[in-house]
Amino acid sequence: METRPGTGGPPPPAGAGAVAAQTRRRRLSTDDDVRYFLPKPGSTPDKPELGRETANEGEALVEALKSSQPFYALTVWKAATEVNGGGHPVIVKQVLKR
Repeated sequence: METRPGTGGPPPPAGAGAVAAQTRRRRLSTDDDVRYFLPKPGSTPDKPELGRETANEGEALVEALKSSQPFYALTVWKAATEVNGGGHPVIVKQVLKR
Protein backbone atom coordinates (compact mmCIF):
# COMPACT_ATOMS: atom_id res chain seq x y z
CA MET A 1 0.00 0.00 0.00
CA GLU A 2 1.35 3.39 -0.99
CA THR A 3 0.88 6.49 1.14
CA ARG A 4 1.18 10.06 0.00
CA PRO A 5 2.36 12.96 2.15
CA GLY A 6 -0.49 15.03 3.51
CA THR A 7 -3.16 12.39 3.01
CA GLY A 8 -2.82 10.63 6.36
CA GLY A 9 -5.21 11.24 9.20
CA PRO A 10 -8.80 12.42 9.18
CA PRO A 11 -9.85 15.29 6.92
CA PRO A 12 -10.31 18.71 8.54
CA PRO A 13 -13.85 19.62 9.61
CA ALA A 14 -16.02 21.05 6.84
CA GLY A 15 -15.64 24.81 6.61
CA ALA A 16 -12.62 24.94 8.94
CA GLY A 17 -10.49 26.74 6.35
CA ALA A 18 -13.17 29.32 5.67
CA VAL A 19 -13.62 30.06 9.36
CA ALA A 20 -9.87 30.48 9.85
CA ALA A 21 -9.64 32.80 6.85
CA GLN A 22 -12.53 34.92 8.12
CA THR A 23 -11.00 35.36 11.54
CA ARG A 24 -7.73 36.54 10.06
CA ARG A 25 -9.31 39.21 7.89
CA ARG A 26 -10.16 42.55 9.42
CA ARG A 27 -13.37 43.97 8.08
CA LEU A 28 -12.62 47.52 6.93
CA SER A 29 -16.09 48.54 5.85
CA THR A 30 -19.62 47.24 5.87
CA ASP A 31 -22.35 47.47 3.28
CA ASP A 32 -23.75 50.44 5.21
CA ASP A 33 -20.50 52.32 4.54
CA VAL A 34 -20.68 51.89 0.76
CA ARG A 35 -22.66 54.32 -1.39
CA TYR A 36 -23.77 53.48 -4.95
CA PHE A 37 -23.98 55.96 -7.81
CA LEU A 38 -24.91 55.94 -11.47
CA PRO A 39 -22.67 58.05 -13.69
CA LYS A 40 -23.57 61.57 -14.70
CA PRO A 41 -24.61 61.87 -18.39
CA GLY A 42 -21.49 62.37 -20.51
CA SER A 43 -19.23 60.79 -17.89
CA THR A 44 -16.60 58.31 -19.05
CA PRO A 45 -14.65 55.59 -17.21
CA ASP A 46 -11.51 57.68 -17.77
CA LYS A 47 -13.14 60.70 -16.12
CA PRO A 48 -15.91 59.40 -13.87
CA GLU A 49 -18.50 61.83 -12.55
CA LEU A 50 -21.04 60.73 -9.99
CA GLY A 51 -24.67 61.19 -10.90
CA ARG A 52 -27.76 59.93 -9.07
CA GLU A 53 -27.21 57.95 -5.88
CA THR A 54 -29.16 54.72 -5.46
CA ALA A 55 -30.44 53.30 -2.19
CA ASN A 56 -28.49 50.03 -2.37
CA GLU A 57 -26.37 47.78 -4.57
CA GLY A 58 -29.38 45.90 -5.92
CA GLU A 59 -31.01 49.07 -7.19
CA ALA A 60 -27.71 50.20 -8.72
CA LEU A 61 -27.36 46.86 -10.53
CA VAL A 62 -30.89 47.06 -11.97
CA GLU A 63 -30.55 50.69 -13.07
CA ALA A 64 -27.13 50.05 -14.60
CA LEU A 65 -28.48 47.06 -16.52
CA LYS A 66 -31.50 49.02 -17.79
CA SER A 67 -29.35 51.89 -19.03
CA SER A 68 -26.35 49.78 -20.20
CA GLN A 69 -23.94 51.80 -18.11
CA PRO A 70 -21.61 51.09 -15.21
CA PHE A 71 -22.25 52.09 -11.64
CA TYR A 72 -19.86 53.23 -8.95
CA ALA A 73 -19.44 51.96 -5.38
CA LEU A 74 -17.93 54.61 -3.17
CA THR A 75 -16.37 54.23 0.26
CA VAL A 76 -15.11 57.36 2.01
CA TRP A 77 -11.95 56.99 4.10
CA LYS A 78 -9.98 59.27 6.36
CA ALA A 79 -6.36 58.99 7.43
CA ALA A 80 -5.71 58.59 11.15
CA THR A 81 -2.78 57.70 13.36
CA GLU A 82 -2.59 54.73 15.72
CA VAL A 83 0.21 53.53 17.94
CA ASN A 84 1.36 50.01 17.03
CA GLY A 85 2.62 47.34 19.45
CA GLY A 86 6.14 48.79 19.41
CA GLY A 87 4.94 52.23 20.51
CA HIS A 88 5.44 53.78 17.08
CA PRO A 89 2.72 55.79 15.34
CA VAL A 90 1.42 54.41 12.05
CA ILE A 91 -0.98 55.91 9.54
CA VAL A 92 -4.14 53.87 9.04
CA LYS A 93 -7.33 54.38 7.08
CA GLN A 94 -10.70 54.53 8.78
CA VAL A 95 -14.11 54.39 7.12
CA LEU A 96 -16.18 57.54 7.52
CA LYS A 97 -19.69 56.60 8.57
CA ARG A 98 -22.60 58.09 6.67
